[in-house]
Amino acid sequence: MKKSAAEIQRMPDTDTAKNKINESYHLDENISVEEHLARIKISAEGRTRIRYKAQQLIENVRANRRRFGGVDRFLQEFGLTTSEGIALMCLAEALLRIPDGATADSLIRDKIGGADWDRHLGKADDLFVNASTWALMLTGKVIGDTETENQSLSASNIAGKMIARLGEPIVRQAMLHSMKIMGQQFVMGRTIEEAISRASESEKLGYTHSYDMLGEGARSAEDAEHYFKSYETAINAIGKAAAGRGPVTSPGISIKLSALHPRYEYAQREKCVPVLSEKLLALAGKCAHYGIGMTVDAEEAHRLEISLDVIENAFTDPVLKGWDGFGLAIQSYQKRCLHLVDWLEALAEKTGQRMMVRLVKGAYWDSEIKYAQINGLPGYPVFTRKNATDVAYLANAAKLLARRDIFYPMFATHNAYTAAAIMELAGDEDDGFEFQRLHGMGEPLYHQIIGTDKGKYPCRIYAPVGSHQDLLPYLVRRLLENGANTNFVNRLQNDAVPIGEMLVDPLDYMQKLDDKPHPKIPLPANLFGAERVNSAGVEFANGAVSSLLLKKISSTVGAPFAAAPLIGGVARIGTAEKVLDPADNSRVVGAVTFATKEDMAEALHTAWQAFPDWKSTSADTRAQCLERMADLMQENRAELMALCVREAGKTLPDALAEIREAVDFCRYYA
Repeated sequence: MKKSAAEIQRMPDTDTAKNKINESYHLDENISVEEHLARIKISAEGRTRIRYKAQQLIENVRANRRRFGGVDRFLQEFGLTTSEGIALMCLAEALLRIPDGATADSLIRDKIGGADWDRHLGKADDLFVNASTWALMLTGKVIGDTETENQSLSASNIAGKMIARLGEPIVRQAMLHSMKIMGQQFVMGRTIEEAISRASESEKLGYTHSYDMLGEGARSAEDAEHYFKSYETAINAIGKAAAGRGPVTSPGISIKLSALHPRYEYAQREKCVPVLSEKLLALAGKCAHYGIGMTVDAEEAHRLEISLDVIENAFTDPVLKGWDGFGLAIQSYQKRCLHLVDWLEALAEKTGQRMMVRLVKGAYWDSEIKYAQINGLPGYPVFTRKNATDVAYLANAAKLLARRDIFYPMFATHNAYTAAAIMELAGDEDDGFEFQRLHGMGEPLYHQIIGTDKGKYPCRIYAPVGSHQDLLPYLVRRLLENGANTNFVNRLQNDAVPIGEMLVDPLDYMQKLDDKPHPKIPLPANLFGAERVNSAGVEFANGAVSSLLLKKISSTVGAPFAAAPLIGGVARIGTAEKVLDPADNSRVVGAVTFATKEDMAEALHTAWQAFPDWKSTSADTRAQCLERMADLMQENRAELMALCVREAGKTLPDALAEIREAVDFCRYYA
């Protein structure tokens, strides 16, 4: 499986591969999908085998419903196609950020009170789902309207009468308590010790675990220190439990870089990258000492470039030589993923170190789409069709499986078709990789897959650890990922969905499409349809783009600027006053000549004389003037941004936002 010397010589180096990563950030989706399709070599017979295997897996899942975990059932019952599921998601996400009880009461009243929880009660034969339904239903009834005596005594009515006088503060506590109950299903344990103890049962079945210490990112230096110590404590506990079994068969840990620094962002890379590199190396060193695996979790697309700098700094340090437990998660819904694998391949070849790579489809799709639209980016970093992401997943899986000499691939999926395709791509060499699933989910699927016999594969459980306060954002991500009615997890449990519909070959589906992007998701520039063009922004986190813009801005900054009254297109000459940079008063930005009373009078007279011509000008011509103004501002944004920074003391993102708003105003009024 190892590449020949000639093949290795043709491989890109890390710098070339990183340039390709940046170039494909917002690559045209048609080009990107074709690029991925070309990388997948599966014969017609192979596709038939995949379909047959996937059908077997699905049929066995549906025949063994007793094995469905509480989380699977919960996500199906309260999916995003129900008003209750949406209410629960909004509430869970928002309660975490609400500082006072009165606001929390108002939110609960808004989100829970109007929902119809009755219709979910008793539908599932799962104790957890029914217990959660009761908690949510009681909450809704306490804050709902007072029911009249002549209403039928349904379960909700009885519950409402029982607790109608308790009041909203008690309901709030009950709601948070119900979150704790839910936490026992979604979270492996409140502490790492509790999680390791609870994991022993599934380990008897052959599973291993990767523990994720819940937390959505440090907001302060104190937060970062807290998370770092939490990781250290967890590594010590996991290491002792591993007892020297090695990274592949031992439990491991998953780490978020955003938890280790409060300013983990591209603009702060000069400060955060050295600190993060040092912290990551320290944690990796502890994992190497115990011989366990460590995976750096994937985050938002705009953090990828700086995360690669941190990973390279830590991975290439001689301290880790001989340890094959360093890993990272990569997202196939990003168009850059193929080139990211090329970069990892070059990095592993350069160091002679084997790397663990977790391939996921991606958990931030909604926010990635909205981020690109709001910021007026040239395209999306992610695919707009689910089938395109599935194609990309298989293309990247094929690359990873082909280099099991330098990679230990870890395939995270709950999709039976994807799992069957991985088995087909692996061929007769059914070792050197593993599957992964989320705690509480995918049990009936992976009970069929896991084992040491021929045709069986190892599986690792991604196991969150933390309190119910940390659970809420994690719960929201799981609802967003799996709550939609088009999601495989949701459809798998729904008998109304024919198995044949779940066996659509994503390769065949995407090959037949002439236009690969989703027609209902316009590019950010076309966000407003035929009405107007969205103003163009810049992805500062793409070094290839932002470095060019910064060079233009820098070349403009040194030029002297002058402003003076314009009357009839002619600048007035007068006494000019210096304009100083508010960030550095020793720096002169330019000079301004102010208008006199005489200038103002002449300007008004000139305008009055010109008004008849303007009055007779058509609306189309006037609109074209505004459109031209918008285009000129956009074409000259580097110079205008330099002025905003030097004259007004704005940051670069604020300067860009100022210009984009002006452009949008012109186009809106046009």
